[in-house]
Amino acid sequence: QLQLVESGGGLVQAGGSLRLSCAASGRTFIVYKMGWFRQAPRKEREFVAAIRWSGGSAWYADSVKGRFTISRDNAKNTVDLQMNMLKPEDTAVYYCAAGTSWSSDYDYWGQGTQVTVSS
Repeated sequence: QLQLVESGGGLVQAGGSLRLSCAASGRTFIVYKMGWFRQAPRKEREFVAAIRWSGGSAWYADSVKGRFTISRDNAKNTVDLQMNMLKPEDTAVYYCAAGTSWSSDYDYWGQGTQVTVSS
């Protein structure tokens, strides 16, 4: 099994920054990609960013490009999401997820961490 635990959420004013971290444990050797998703109240979960576990490629939703940066540390088995220039519309529960191949769904999910951006 693979376990994912997020940390780093909180309350921040608009324009501020937060850094989320996702720690992976267990069968980390099966991971091909890691992603961050978010779900705001009364909205569907949406993709935020993803990165190949081996490094090199990263993808972002248009809504966060230029403001958020995803990175990974294979030695520590962590994936971080640096969020800058936060907006109230970034308020959501943020989830870390892992997939075992490029084309597969994200099969493993963390419990989520709340990010609240005040105006």
